[in-house]
Amino acid sequence: MTMIRTKLRDNVYLTYVPAVKFKTGFLSAQFLTPLRAETAGYNALLCAVLERGCRKYPDMEKLSAALDLLYGANVEHIVRKRGEYQLWGFVASAIDDAFVPGGGQLLEGVAEILGELICHPVLEDGLLKREYVDSERTNLLDAIRSAVNDKRTYAGKRLLEEMCRGEAYGLSHIGEEADVAPITAESLTRHYEAQLASSRLELYYCGRAELERVTAAVEPILRDLPVSRETAIAPPLVHPVRSEPLVIRQAMDVTQGKLSVGFSVDCKDRDAVFVMNTMFGATSNSKLFLNVREKLSLCYYASSAYHRSKNLITVSSGIEFKNYQKALDEILAQLECMKQGNWEDWELTGARSCIANGHRSISDSAGRLEDFYMGQIATGQQNSPESLMEAALAVTPERIMAAARAVSLDTIYFLTGKEEMDRA
Repeated sequence: MTMIRTKLRDNVYLTYVPAVKFKTGFLSAQFLTPLRAETAGYNALLCAVLERGCRKYPDMEKLSAALDLLYGANVEHIVRKRGEYQLWGFVASAIDDAFVPGGGQLLEGVAEILGELICHPVLEDGLLKREYVDSERTNLLDAIRSAVNDKRTYAGKRLLEEMCRGEAYGLSHIGEEADVAPITAESLTRHYEAQLASSRLELYYCGRAELERVTAAVEPILRDLPVSRETAIAPPLVHPVRSEPLVIRQAMDVTQGKLSVGFSVDCKDRDAVFVMNTMFGATSNSKLFLNVREKLSLCYYASSAYHRSKNLITVSSGIEFKNYQKALDEILAQLECMKQGNWEDWELTGARSCIANGHRSISDSAGRLEDFYMGQIATGQQNSPESLMEAALAVTPERIMAAARAVSLDTIYFLTGKEEMDRA
């Protein structure tokens, strides 16, 4: 699928993906900022506050009415971590003009609303509206505190925190409670003004409209945006290889253990690492699923993920407390199988099929395409789904084994029960 990237001015870029297959146009406007502990919570709170209203549409009721006039267009705030950067801002969608009775200018209407939300928030006495700040701060704190309720996700989060301590990749994209709780309307307003004047703005469009029309439509977003100096995107820091694995045990009131394991990868052939990890634990035909879970019944679930931008692999599993060592040993045994090339032809064939289907499906969703390309931009890459798929399908067994041999155990995080910890 074609992608055109245009620099509209210093620190403002438009990524344009023409797609006649969709009946809706997808437009996003997001700031790209380095992920830092002291600003992550501010940015997450800020875009939620900005979504509450703007000078032209000062509350959710008036904003919803304006979107209804655009045939039910949708605007939502979004906060993401991609590599070591934080993406925060808005995503919007509206049906294409070709499907509007009598025609219309929905793209322009949606772009105008995005510009209003970003550049003209609701102010009281020169500050962001205190009611909105207080309300959204409470919502954000609730979201941060509730993360512990999903123990599987929580264990993965804690693994990355410990594994990448001192690195931006280990930080939460929505901040931490201690950093968010003290935020006031005054401090958030100062942060908003500073971010508007210095952050890189990434605009994205996917749909049927021509590039020239999209460029003209987003002009309202730029019209009142302060001019800022060009900022380069730094590549993710290389994660140092540990001489000895870090082991973290945490006790909570849980009935099922969560074993998360992190691996560093000292290999530049990331396409080979990607294929290797697919065979290792990324699908239901992988070694972790078929052996650790199905054959040996050591885990309720077992899967692995490849963090391409940081060249890390993480394994997530749910186990009985007593099976900690057995499950860990078997996870490492399956990795050893990958290093030795102990797999059947159907395992590689199945992995290639999953990779092909996964990359092709990205182009079936305007939202997934946006997420893909924003991830590429934030990590300083210029791949397309098609190019990544072709590169992965060309990986040979020899390259897979070489990639596996570059994988080393880095961090073990085990969430166990309080009674189990006491016994230990």
